[in-house]
Parts: sequence; structure tokens; C-alpha cells
Amino acid sequence: MSPQETLAALDAEVETRVAAIRADHPDWLCGKGCDACCRRLATLPQLTPPEAERLRAALAALPVAEIAMIRRRLDALGPAPAAPVTCPLLDPQSGACPVYAARPLACRSYGFYVERDTGLYCAEIEARVAAGAYPEVIWGHQGRLETRLAALGETRPLGPELLPPEA
Repeated sequence: MSPQETLAALDAEVETRVAAIRADHPDWLCGKGCDACCRRLATLPQLTPPEAERLRAALAALPVAEIAMIRRRLDALGPAPAAPVTCPLLDPQSGACPVYAARPLACRSYGFYVERDTGLYCAEIEARVAAGAYPEVIWGHQGRLETRLAALGETRPLGPELLPPEA
């Protein structure tokens, strides 16, 4: 299986889990209008080579003005941004990701996959779980996803090299 096919299979697996959780819990926080995780990242998103390729193509399709804004946000973060980091791809006014369909697997799985007892999910969902909500949710295994993703190559942080050259 090619790296692109492996990534597509991982995406499909995540989307199946997301759809099942959303079907059972229409009030699930992770959805349109919720951008809390995008505004409180520990680090910039890390991308495998196939994820970077997919994101590069999506970024190239954006309007020049939007690419320029993303470039300015990346530049403002500098080479070693301190947490919490706001994703430079996030449109701060709309709270939307302009390359949502090409977002990294970490973005796709966040809020739907966890590693048992490590708190690797949304604090707001964690609070609801602690209060007794969602007792029947079967969480995905984040570690297994990360292992499969690691087979696609070394990760690199989201950076300006993914943006098309300035005109």
C-alpha cells in the first residue's frame, strides 16, 4: 500500500469513528463552530510526508490574500512558538480551517481518540466524561493511530515551506 493509500485508509477509519460518535451524541463538542483545540495547541501540527503533500496542494488552491495571512501568522509564531499555540491555518474571525478537507490526521482524530489515562483529548470533553456524560463511548486508541502514522515517515512541523512561493 502506498503512503497516500495508507493515509487515506487512516482518514477513513477516523471518519467512521467520528460519524459513529456524532450519530450517538449530536451534542458532541468537536464540530463546526468549535475551534478551542485549534486555539490551544501544545505545538504546531506535525505532518508526515503524505500529509504535508496533501496540505501543500490544498494551500496552493487558496486565494493569494489568504495564503499571505497564513504566512504572516506563521512568521509571527517564530521558529519555536511557546504553548499555547493558535494554529496558523485557523481563520481567527470565522473559527474555520480553510484547508479542513486536507487537515492532518491529528486534527481529524482529536476529541475522538485518546490514550487511556493520559488526557490526550479536549479538556471540555474530559470534564463532561468526568461528570458522567458519554459513559458508553468507546474511545479510539490514539497510540495505535500514531504508530501507523509513523510508518509514513518522519514528521515535521507545519511551516512556511508548505505555502506556495510569494508572487
